[in-house]
Amino acid sequence: MKNEIKIFEESNIRSSYDEKNEKWFFSIIDIIAVLTDSKNPRRYWSDLKKKLSDEEGFNQLYEKIVQLKLTAPDGKNRDTDCADVETVLRIIQSIPSPKAEPVKQWLAKVGYERMKEMSDPSTAIDRARETYKKLGRSDKWIQQRFSGQDTRNKLTDYWKEHEVTESEEFAILTNIIHQEWSDVSVKQHKEMKGLKSQNLRDHMTEAELLFTALAELSTRQVAENTQATGFEENKSAAKVGGNIAKRAKEDFEERTGQKVLSSENYLPKQKKVKQIKTKKGD
Repeated sequence: MKNEIKIFEESNIRSSYDEKNEKWFFSIIDIIAVLTDSKNPRRYWSDLKKKLSDEEGFNQLYEKIVQLKLTAPDGKNRDTDCADVETVLRIIQSIPSPKAEPVKQWLAKVGYERMKEMSDPSTAIDRARETYKKLGRSDKWIQQRFSGQDTRNKLTDYWKEHEVTESEEFAILTNIIHQEWSDVSVKQHKEMKGLKSQNLRDHMTEAELLFTALAELSTRQVAENTQATGFEENKSAAKVGGNIAKRAKEDFEERTGQKVLSSENYLPKQKKVKQIKTKKGD
Protein backbone atom coordinates (compact mmCIF):
# COMPACT_ATOMS: atom_id res chain seq x y z
CA MET A 1 0.00 0.00 0.00
CA LYS A 2 1.29 3.45 -0.94
CA ASN A 3 0.02 6.31 1.24
CA GLU A 4 -0.60 9.75 -0.23
CA ILE A 5 -2.33 13.00 0.63
CA LYS A 6 -4.96 13.95 -1.92
CA ILE A 7 -6.22 17.51 -2.10
CA PHE A 8 -9.89 18.38 -2.55
CA GLU A 9 -10.25 22.14 -2.80
CA GLU A 10 -8.19 23.22 0.28
CA SER A 11 -8.73 20.02 2.30
CA ASN A 12 -6.30 17.15 2.70
CA ILE A 13 -7.76 13.67 2.23
CA ARG A 14 -5.51 10.83 3.32
CA SER A 15 -5.43 7.95 0.87
CA SER A 16 -3.65 4.72 0.15
CA TYR A 17 -3.18 2.92 -3.15
CA ASP A 18 -3.32 -0.88 -3.20
CA GLU A 19 -0.99 -1.67 -6.10
CA LYS A 20 -1.79 -5.39 -6.00
CA ASN A 21 -5.53 -4.89 -6.48
CA GLU A 22 -5.19 -1.51 -8.25
CA LYS A 23 -7.56 0.26 -5.86
CA TRP A 24 -7.59 3.58 -4.03
CA PHE A 25 -8.69 3.61 -0.39
CA PHE A 26 -9.69 6.89 1.27
CA SER A 27 -9.98 7.96 4.89
CA ILE A 28 -13.70 8.02 5.63
CA ILE A 29 -13.25 10.60 8.39
CA ASP A 30 -11.48 12.98 5.97
CA ILE A 31 -14.27 12.56 3.40
CA ILE A 32 -16.86 13.30 6.09
CA ALA A 33 -14.92 16.38 7.21
CA VAL A 34 -15.12 17.75 3.66
CA LEU A 35 -18.80 16.94 3.21
CA THR A 36 -20.09 18.19 6.55
CA ASP A 37 -17.60 20.78 7.83
CA SER A 38 -18.08 18.96 11.14
CA LYS A 39 -15.76 19.95 13.98
CA ASN A 40 -15.76 16.30 15.07
CA PRO A 41 -15.93 14.11 11.92
CA ARG A 42 -14.91 11.07 13.96
CA ARG A 43 -18.03 11.43 16.10
CA TYR A 44 -20.14 12.08 12.99
CA TRP A 45 -18.87 8.83 11.45
CA SER A 46 -19.57 6.93 14.68
CA ASP A 47 -23.16 8.21 14.76
CA LEU A 48 -23.59 7.51 11.05
CA LYS A 49 -22.48 3.90 11.49
CA LYS A 50 -25.13 3.40 14.17
CA LYS A 51 -27.74 4.90 11.88
CA LEU A 52 -26.71 2.79 8.91
CA SER A 53 -26.63 -0.39 11.00
CA ASP A 54 -30.44 -0.32 10.99
CA GLU A 55 -30.54 -0.19 7.22
CA GLU A 56 -30.69 -3.31 5.10
CA GLY A 57 -27.43 -4.17 3.42
CA PHE A 58 -25.19 -2.11 5.71
CA ASN A 59 -23.44 -5.20 7.05
CA GLN A 60 -22.23 -5.98 3.53
CA LEU A 61 -21.05 -2.39 3.19
CA TYR A 62 -19.29 -2.48 6.56
CA GLU A 63 -17.38 -5.61 5.55
CA LYS A 64 -15.72 -3.57 2.79
CA ILE A 65 -14.35 -0.99 5.26
CA VAL A 66 -10.72 -1.66 6.15
CA GLN A 67 -8.40 -0.19 8.74
CA LEU A 68 -5.13 1.17 7.37
CA LYS A 69 -2.31 2.93 9.19
CA LEU A 70 -2.41 6.57 8.12
CA THR A 71 -0.67 9.59 9.61
CA ALA A 72 -2.91 11.23 12.21
CA PRO A 73 -2.89 14.98 13.04
CA ASP A 74 -0.47 14.28 15.90
CA GLY A 75 2.03 12.86 13.39
CA LYS A 76 1.67 9.23 14.50
CA ASN A 77 0.49 6.39 12.27
CA ARG A 78 -2.87 5.19 13.52
CA ASP A 79 -5.47 2.66 12.34
CA THR A 80 -8.01 4.59 10.29
CA ASP A 81 -11.31 3.48 8.74
CA CYS A 82 -10.85 3.51 4.97
CA ALA A 83 -12.93 2.46 2.00
CA ASP A 84 -12.56 2.06 -1.74
CA VAL A 85 -14.32 4.36 -4.19
CA GLU A 86 -17.44 2.19 -4.49
CA THR A 87 -17.94 2.07 -0.72
CA VAL A 88 -17.17 5.78 -0.26
CA LEU A 89 -19.83 6.62 -2.86
CA ARG A 90 -22.35 4.54 -0.88
CA ILE A 91 -21.47 6.42 2.31
CA ILE A 92 -21.74 9.78 0.54
CA GLN A 93 -25.34 8.93 -0.42
CA SER A 94 -26.17 8.80 3.30
CA ILE A 95 -24.82 12.29 4.01
CA PRO A 96 -26.88 15.33 3.01
CA SER A 97 -24.34 17.77 1.67
CA PRO A 98 -24.07 20.33 -1.16
CA LYS A 99 -20.52 19.05 -1.71
CA ALA A 100 -21.64 15.47 -2.44
CA GLU A 101 -21.59 15.85 -6.23
CA PRO A 102 -18.21 17.70 -6.36
CA VAL A 103 -16.67 14.99 -4.17
CA LYS A 104 -18.05 12.26 -6.44
CA GLN A 105 -16.56 13.98 -9.47
CA TRP A 106 -13.26 14.36 -7.60
CA LEU A 107 -13.18 10.62 -6.80
CA ALA A 108 -13.76 9.80 -10.46
CA LYS A 109 -10.95 12.16 -11.46
CA VAL A 110 -8.53 10.53 -8.99
CA GLY A 111 -9.24 7.12 -10.51
CA TYR A 112 -8.85 8.45 -14.07
CA GLU A 113 -5.55 10.14 -13.23
CA ARG A 114 -4.20 6.88 -11.80
CA MET A 115 -5.04 5.07 -15.04
CA LYS A 116 -3.18 7.76 -17.01
CA GLU A 117 -0.16 7.50 -14.71
CA MET A 118 0.04 3.74 -15.23
CA SER A 119 0.09 4.15 -19.01
CA ASP A 120 2.35 7.23 -18.92
CA PRO A 121 4.26 7.83 -15.63
CA SER A 122 5.21 11.35 -16.72
CA THR A 123 1.59 12.42 -16.14
CA ALA A 124 2.12 11.93 -12.37
CA ILE A 125 4.87 14.56 -12.46
CA ASP A 126 2.69 16.91 -14.50
CA ARG A 127 -0.18 16.47 -12.05
CA ALA A 128 2.04 17.12 -9.05
CA ARG A 129 3.48 20.23 -10.71
CA GLU A 130 -0.04 21.52 -11.43
CA THR A 131 -1.11 20.86 -7.83
CA TYR A 132 1.88 22.70 -6.38
CA LYS A 133 1.23 25.67 -8.68
CA LYS A 134 -2.37 25.84 -7.52
CA LEU A 135 -1.06 25.94 -3.96
CA GLY A 136 1.08 28.95 -4.76
CA ARG A 137 4.54 27.38 -5.13
CA SER A 138 7.01 29.05 -7.49
CA ASP A 139 8.56 27.21 -10.44
CA LYS A 140 11.94 27.38 -8.68
CA TRP A 141 10.48 25.82 -5.51
CA ILE A 142 8.78 23.07 -7.52
CA GLN A 143 12.00 22.20 -9.32
CA GLN A 144 13.86 22.02 -6.00
CA ARG A 145 11.09 19.82 -4.52
CA PHE A 146 11.25 17.38 -7.44
CA SER A 147 15.05 17.31 -7.41
CA GLY A 148 15.05 16.61 -3.68
CA GLN A 149 12.49 13.82 -4.10
CA ASP A 150 14.67 12.17 -6.73
CA THR A 151 17.62 12.29 -4.32
CA ARG A 152 15.41 10.86 -1.58
CA ASN A 153 14.21 8.00 -3.80
CA LYS A 154 17.77 6.99 -4.68
CA LEU A 155 18.66 6.88 -0.98
CA THR A 156 15.65 4.76 -0.02
CA ASP A 157 16.36 2.44 -2.96
CA TYR A 158 19.85 1.93 -1.55
CA TRP A 159 18.42 1.17 1.88
CA LYS A 160 15.99 -1.38 0.44
CA GLU A 161 18.83 -3.14 -1.38
CA HIS A 162 21.07 -3.23 1.71
CA GLU A 163 18.97 -4.88 4.38
CA VAL A 164 17.26 -1.86 5.90
CA THR A 165 13.68 -2.62 6.89
CA GLU A 166 11.10 -0.20 5.57
CA SER A 167 8.78 1.97 7.69
CA GLU A 168 10.26 2.20 11.19
CA GLU A 169 13.96 1.96 10.28
CA PHE A 170 13.48 4.30 7.32
CA ALA A 171 11.89 6.83 9.68
CA ILE A 172 14.70 6.52 12.23
CA LEU A 173 17.44 6.97 9.62
CA THR A 174 15.60 9.93 8.08
CA ASN A 175 15.35 11.56 11.49
CA ILE A 176 19.05 10.99 12.18
CA ILE A 177 20.01 12.71 8.93
CA HIS A 178 17.64 15.59 9.65
CA GLN A 179 18.83 16.02 13.22
CA GLU A 180 22.47 16.01 12.14
CA TRP A 181 22.18 18.76 9.53
CA SER A 182 19.51 20.94 11.13
CA ASP A 183 20.03 20.37 14.90
CA VAL A 184 16.29 19.64 15.29
CA SER A 185 14.28 16.46 14.82
CA VAL A 186 11.68 16.10 12.08
CA LYS A 187 8.97 16.44 14.76
CA GLN A 188 10.52 19.63 16.17
CA HIS A 189 10.86 21.10 12.68
CA LYS A 190 7.17 20.41 12.00
CA GLU A 191 6.21 22.01 15.31
CA MET A 192 8.31 25.05 14.40
CA LYS A 193 6.21 25.44 11.25
CA GLY A 194 2.89 24.74 12.97
CA LEU A 195 2.35 21.49 11.04
CA LYS A 196 0.47 18.41 12.18
CA SER A 197 -0.31 15.71 9.62
CA GLN A 198 1.13 17.71 6.72
CA ASN A 199 4.25 16.62 4.86
CA LEU A 200 7.19 18.66 6.19
CA ARG A 201 8.93 18.84 2.81
CA ASP A 202 5.85 20.36 1.20
CA HIS A 203 6.26 23.27 3.61
CA MET A 204 10.02 23.75 3.43
CA THR A 205 11.66 26.83 1.97
CA GLU A 206 13.97 26.45 -1.02
CA ALA A 207 17.00 26.57 1.31
CA GLU A 208 15.57 23.88 3.61
CA LEU A 209 14.86 21.64 0.62
CA LEU A 210 18.37 22.21 -0.71
CA PHE A 211 20.16 21.26 2.51
CA THR A 212 17.85 18.30 3.09
CA ALA A 213 18.77 17.02 -0.37
CA LEU A 214 22.49 17.64 0.27
CA ALA A 215 22.29 15.66 3.51
CA GLU A 216 20.55 12.72 1.82
CA LEU A 217 22.84 12.80 -1.21
CA SER A 218 25.89 12.81 1.10
CA THR A 219 24.44 9.94 3.12
CA ARG A 220 23.98 7.79 0.01
CA GLN A 221 27.49 8.57 -1.27
CA VAL A 222 29.01 7.65 2.12
CA ALA A 223 26.92 4.47 2.31
CA GLU A 224 27.92 3.44 -1.22
CA ASN A 225 31.62 4.11 -0.58
CA THR A 226 31.59 2.02 2.59
CA GLN A 227 29.07 -0.53 1.26
CA ALA A 228 26.98 0.04 4.38
CA THR A 229 24.64 -2.88 4.95
CA GLY A 230 21.96 -3.26 7.61
CA PHE A 231 20.53 -0.70 9.99
CA GLU A 232 23.59 -0.02 12.19
CA GLU A 233 26.02 0.58 9.33
CA ASN A 234 23.55 2.83 7.52
CA LYS A 235 22.94 4.65 10.80
CA SER A 236 26.63 5.59 10.85
CA ALA A 237 26.46 6.73 7.22
CA ALA A 238 23.40 8.84 8.06
CA LYS A 239 25.29 10.67 10.79
CA VAL A 240 28.26 11.38 8.51
CA GLY A 241 26.06 12.48 5.60
CA GLY A 242 23.97 14.74 7.80
CA ASN A 243 27.10 16.29 9.30
CA ILE A 244 28.46 17.14 5.84
CA ALA A 245 25.30 19.16 5.15
CA LYS A 246 25.50 20.73 8.61
CA ARG A 247 28.97 22.15 7.91
CA ALA A 248 27.73 23.52 4.58
CA LYS A 249 24.70 25.07 6.33
CA GLU A 250 26.88 26.76 8.95
CA ASP A 251 29.16 28.18 6.25
CA PHE A 252 26.12 29.42 4.30
CA GLU A 253 24.65 31.11 7.37
CA GLU A 254 27.96 32.74 8.30
CA ARG A 255 28.56 34.15 4.82
CA THR A 256 24.98 35.27 4.07
CA GLY A 257 23.77 36.20 7.53
CA GLN A 258 20.59 34.21 6.83
CA LYS A 259 19.27 31.30 8.87
CA VAL A 260 18.33 28.18 6.90
CA LEU A 261 15.69 26.83 9.28
CA SER A 262 12.44 28.76 9.07
CA SER A 263 9.02 28.79 10.67
CA GLU A 264 7.50 29.66 7.27
CA ASN A 265 4.82 27.31 5.93
CA TYR A 266 2.32 27.11 3.09
CA LEU A 267 -0.74 26.50 5.23
CA PRO A 268 -3.89 28.30 4.04
CA LYS A 269 -4.14 31.72 5.63
CA GLN A 270 -6.95 31.87 8.16
CA LYS A 271 -9.53 34.52 7.46
CA LYS A 272 -9.74 37.15 10.14
CA VAL A 273 -13.16 37.53 11.68
CA LYS A 274 -14.16 41.14 12.13
CA GLN A 275 -15.24 41.92 15.66
CA ILE A 276 -18.13 44.34 15.96
CA LYS A 277 -17.90 46.56 18.99
CA THR A 278 -21.17 47.14 20.77
CA LYS A 279 -22.14 49.83 23.21
CA LYS A 280 -23.04 48.97 26.74
CA GLY A 281 -26.63 48.01 27.06
CA ASP A 282 -26.87 46.67 23.46
